[in-house]
Amino acid sequence: METSRRILNSLNDAVGGSTFGRIFRLEGSGHPKEIKNTKFSTEIRAGVTTFFTMAYIIAVNASVLSDTGGTCVCNDPIDALCTNNVEYTVCLQELNRSFITVTAALAGFSSFLFGFVTNMPVCLAPGMGLNAYFAYQIVGYHGQGIISYNLALTAVFVEGFIFIFLSLIGMRQWLVKVIPVSLKIACACGIGLFLAEIGLSYSAGIGAITGAKVTPLEVAGCPEAFRDGNGFCTSHKMTSPAMWIGIFCGGVFTAYLMAYKVKSAMIAGIALVSILSWPRGTPFTYFPHDAVGDDRWKFFKKVADFHPFDSTLNVLDWDVSKSPSHFILALFTFLYVDIIDCTATLYSMARFSGVVDPQTGDFPRSTLAYCTDAFCISVGALFGCSPVTAFIESGAGIAEGGKTGLTAITCGICFFISMFFAPIFASIPPWATGCTLVLVGCLMMRQVVNINWRYIGDAVPAFVTVMFIPFGYSAAYGLIAGLMTYTALNGSIYLTKLISGGRIVPDDEDHREYWTVKPHGKLPWFITASQALASQFGGRSDQKADSISLKSVDSREHISNQELNTVVAAPKNPSVEKVMRKL
Repeated sequence: METSRRILNSLNDAVGGSTFGRIFRLEGSGHPKEIKNTKFSTEIRAGVTTFFTMAYIIAVNASVLSDTGGTCVCNDPIDALCTNNVEYTVCLQELNRSFITVTAALAGFSSFLFGFVTNMPVCLAPGMGLNAYFAYQIVGYHGQGIISYNLALTAVFVEGFIFIFLSLIGMRQWLVKVIPVSLKIACACGIGLFLAEIGLSYSAGIGAITGAKVTPLEVAGCPEAFRDGNGFCTSHKMTSPAMWIGIFCGGVFTAYLMAYKVKSAMIAGIALVSILSWPRGTPFTYFPHDAVGDDRWKFFKKVADFHPFDSTLNVLDWDVSKSPSHFILALFTFLYVDIIDCTATLYSMARFSGVVDPQTGDFPRSTLAYCTDAFCISVGALFGCSPVTAFIESGAGIAEGGKTGLTAITCGICFFISMFFAPIFASIPPWATGCTLVLVGCLMMRQVVNINWRYIGDAVPAFVTVMFIPFGYSAAYGLIAGLMTYTALNGSIYLTKLISGGRIVPDDEDHREYWTVKPHGKLPWFITASQALASQFGGRSDQKADSISLKSVDSREHISNQELNTVVAAPKNPSVEKVMRKL
């Protein structure tokens, strides 16, 4: 043991003192800004840990995106959705295998590039929540959504370049401050419930719930032999062996491991259910003795194989005239939801890493970080994938001691290796990943306690957002509903206060969250540049007013940092909020 420790220390010292170590600012590199307590072996271990906490995205993302139908064409005159069409199902299986390769390749490329360019221990991959919105709201199940799969990819591609523009002018991190804190939290919680709902369904989950003719939803869980043409259970509800295997071995077992802080708990649960579902002849096998099962089994036996993704490569449709209004709606919602998701996550991980400047509320190479993320979004669209985003699971690697881009690079290399085991990942059944989605939803829902429930003007819009996202099956419409409710309710309260001269106000107004229509903190460069230019030409000479404005911004800086730290807000301080409203 002592010998191994000495060898490891020698390796860390050698790498740290090399040019390689200086590039990543490892301890002992001699770089003026070297990062303390950073070692090569620690960064490698942190990267592997992050990979195991993120690896579930390979199977889950492929399963979610396959539900769109992708480039498969349904020509069944009787079954409009091709639910029971064998030819279409086989095409979907090929598509699923392509998406497995695409997801692994894109996660590997994005994480590697981000770690090298920014030197941050943050990994990127196709985002959960964003892929669900892309698959079930925009493209729809088997292509029955508002726009086609190809046109949706064009929206994602354009979104990436808009993000690059917003990042270069400094607007991206500035825009996120406009949304009230409680609505940011509520949006994340609502997406968590949305993911849980998907995880309980048949398409990408355990099949515990389904649609109904009389009620919106009903309990399901029946074997396939007892489902009608619409997928509704005619009898034998909650008797599906596959569902119960998914619940106990995928859900309960994974949660048990998570209780003991096992880093790879989610991937372990998926692996256990998958292995149990692989033997043929069992009531919950993923390879039944039929045409579909035989095709799956033939591919599975290859074990190691690189499945090409030419069917999803560069299939963008630039004919926006087919559905211009829906295209603009999809583009706008992708932009806004991704701004909330990725920007807040990047700030959260940067603060967790301890690299956020307390004075500016910014982190080193932030513009490069935002531009790299945006570039990877457009690259992902060319691959045929939903938007890429920073993963909150990167916190697992940071907790393991990862502090540099080597953590992200290591994770990226692990994703590259996984590309060559497509038959294994393609043979993961939906009931193996369903409970993973429920558990991810659970982790996202933990933030709900940080919503400002003490003031009705914050609580009601937040609740509407949380409620509408899963019930409306749309993250975008849920956020829009919350914003409209917030504007209507708080606008009415403000007008009442204004008309009454401040005499009619809610009794608990002191608990209201601080919010301003003018985002505070560091202003984008084009605004500061225009102010400087105006002052040169005598545009504004009231220096006293400028001084007061700057003091107001500085006094609110710590609240700005709280909002952008993560979608989770810190507990509110009524005394601070009173002062802020007076300012």
